[in-house]
Amino acid sequence: MNSLKAVKTWKKIISLRERRGWTQRELAIRVNLNVSVMNRIESNERPVKDSELLNLANVLEVSTDYILGRTDTPALTAQEKDEEAVRKLRNIWEIIKNEKK
Repeated sequence: MNSLKAVKTWKKIISLRERRGWTQRELAIRVNLNVSVMNRIESNERPVKDSELLNLANVLEVSTDYILGRTDTPALTAQEKDEEAVRKLRNIWEIIKNEKK
């Protein structure tokens, strides 16, 4: 990841978190990350992994492209909303399957 994108990414995450009035700890819990990992991401000491980016976008209700600075439009596209619904259903299905074992 080039450093310009990284700066945009961590700044976007901080901005979106602060708009919701959440602490780093609250966001970390919501995206299932260790607080120290969230701190390093927001301090630009660690890049965001793909899976973390998806979780952040879902929790912050924006597109991954918005977090990455590829678009100025924060809203999820219809396709991204559909993909998120499918991901949630798959997660529910996995939970159900594991409970039956």
